[in-house]
Amino acid sequence: MHEPIVLFEASGVLAVAKPPGLATQAPPGCASVESWARSRTTAPGAYVGMPHRLDRAVSGVVLVALSPRAARKLSRQFERRQVRKTYRAVVAVAAPPDILDACQATRDERAEWHDLVEKVPDEPRARIATDPDAAGVREAVTLARWLGPVPDAPDRGLVELEPLTGRMHQLRLQAATRGMPIVGDTLYGGPAAQLGSAVASDPRTRPIALHAWKIAWFDPDGGQPMEAEAPLPAWWPGTR
Repeated sequence: MHEPIVLFEASGVLAVAKPPGLATQAPPGCASVESWARSRTTAPGAYVGMPHRLDRAVSGVVLVALSPRAARKLSRQFERRQVRKTYRAVVAVAAPPDILDACQATRDERAEWHDLVEKVPDEPRARIATDPDAAGVREAVTLARWLGPVPDAPDRGLVELEPLTGRMHQLRLQAATRGMPIVGDTLYGGPAAQLGSAVASDPRTRPIALHAWKIAWFDPDGGQPMEAEAPLPAWWPGTR
């Protein structure tokens, strides 16, 4: 499994590109972005904080806090929805009109997805809630934009997703609910696919076609807007 790639580092913030299959956080002794970040320094009392996470199967940019101050500032920005996260996804579609209805018809328009979601008890997945008043039900909001069909693959489409909330498997569940499950995401009905050259025996480490492409935040020290971008995987449609 590949290690994260450093994209940016300043003001106690480290932005890295996480490979699919690697956990953001994990118990001691297990590989993760957090353990990798800790291994970068031998300084006594070195601080590493994870203000947000990506699913293990998802690739893309993750922010790591390298000081308590940066951790507090970033956590506050996430709580206030001041951090902007932009994802790219390859989705399976029965027919182009289905996805056009859900994501709007042009590249310049974005649909706003609103759902009430909840975690499935004792299972590592989420679902659309049927009882809005039940304990644990949360609102999930995402902006979605249709980018176009995958060349030579009429049953595949490219979408851009910007979550405004941070619920468990939010993008995966909301896309699947609208008839466009993410390729490789068999947990939510997506078609099985080998993405990249590596074959993963553990289903949890198998990549899905969801990539955290960009993240924008405010510098903890100076307050100026910052942005980091993780290149799309080599197997992504149109990257060759």
